Amino acid sequence: MTDSSTIKSAQAATQPPMSLLFVDDERNILNALKRLFRPRGYKIHIAESGAAGLALLEKQPVDLVVSDMRMPEMDGAAFLEQVNQRWPDTVRILLTGYADITSTINAVNKGRIYRYISKPWEDNDILLTVQRGLEQKNLEQERLRLVLLTQKQNRELRDLNANLENKVTARTGELQQTVSFLELANNKLDQSYRSTVEVFSHLIAMREHTDNKRPRLITEHSAHLAEAMGMAVTDRQQLHYAALLRNLGKLCLKDKLLAKPVSTLNETECKTFNKHPLLAEGLLMALEPLRNASKLIRHQHEHVNGSGFPDQLRDTNIPLGSRILKVVGDFYDMQWGLLAQKRFTASEARDFLRKQQGKYYDADIVDAFCGQLGHIKDEIRPLNAQRVKSTDLHDGMILAEDLLMHGDMLLLARGHRLDASVIERIVNLEESTHNTFDIYITSST
Repeated sequence: MTDSSTIKSAQAATQPPMSLLFVDDERNILNALKRLFRPRGYKIHIAESGAAGLALLEKQPVDLVVSDMRMPEMDGAAFLEQVNQRWPDTVRILLTGYADITSTINAVNKGRIYRYISKPWEDNDILLTVQRGLEQKNLEQERLRLVLLTQKQNRELRDLNANLENKVTARTGELQQTVSFLELANNKLDQSYRSTVEVFSHLIAMREHTDNKRPRLITEHSAHLAEAMGMAVTDRQQLHYAALLRNLGKLCLKDKLLAKPVSTLNETECKTFNKHPLLAEGLLMALEPLRNASKLIRHQHEHVNGSGFPDQLRDTNIPLGSRILKVVGDFYDMQWGLLAQKRFTASEARDFLRKQQGKYYDADIVDAFCGQLGHIKDEIRPLNAQRVKSTDLHDGMILAEDLLMHGDMLLLARGHRLDASVIERIVNLEESTHNTFDIYITSST
């Protein structure tokens, strides 16, 4: 059973179907969205203008809104800004064309949208975006419920008479249990957040037609460099996310542009391609935990001599994490033929870094990186990893390797702690797809 079908089954058993509102002044767009989403079990509402959408929201609650950007009288940015102010719990998604990037950023800032989707959309992309938005809303509601429960029990605890030690003991036990549940919920939310970032990094790699191990290798090398350069632990975590999502903005570019090495692009194509760090920053703007990571992504193509983009920063004005991403990212991009028509060998890529240090690359970082090459193994499977069948999995096991389907589609990232629900989905997915997954695990600690 997939994540999507599990969510739908749970919704059907415990609560009414999730409700969606589509707002667009073009009737054919609304009809297309209804045809796409209605078979998935959602309750569908439509409105042909922002005013009509607001009127509908005043009459009944809606879980998620998808609004077009360009509409007469009230555009999508203004509409979603009002939705944010009046119904902040409603998830907000914007449909926009590539030419609307300035208006889209304005919508992100004022409407605090969850995501924006470029038109024309891919059906799987918009389905997955809506599903993830609703999942995040449910997780946040559960977290808030547990927080309120903890606050309520804290108030009850303060009201107890100091002499009633037996009641204090009983209430304290209940409180500790509640806190444990809250911590468990937060840990699951963090793990889900990390897994989502890992999945997106693999989707980006698939779009670039590169090896699915490449994002992990770049993050591993970046982590070693960051530690060697004395970067703080919290900053290293942001660099980890930035390394995984560094090419997120390329998802907004056309396939024919991504199919060309950078050195073969003409002037017009270069201007378009060079926007991808800004597009990535815009996509991540609404995600507060990734704010610093988005800044590292923005400046990953700056050169220490000031000839890079988008802001022509120089030397230490470029964030350390961005300078690390530039070295490690280019090292692997050269080997995959993303920068030049020929694919560099590892030795040739290293020599290029050496030749351009002090011009494109931070000399100290290049020296440290080249010194580490050969000492950092590309094989990332732990020595104590064991290969097991899905039917032999049990609660608490930790994935020692990425769990992939068809060799390149990421299902779960390395380090994911398994529980009974996830194990059941793995077993069911093997049966329904007639696949046998390569599963490597380590025991729980």
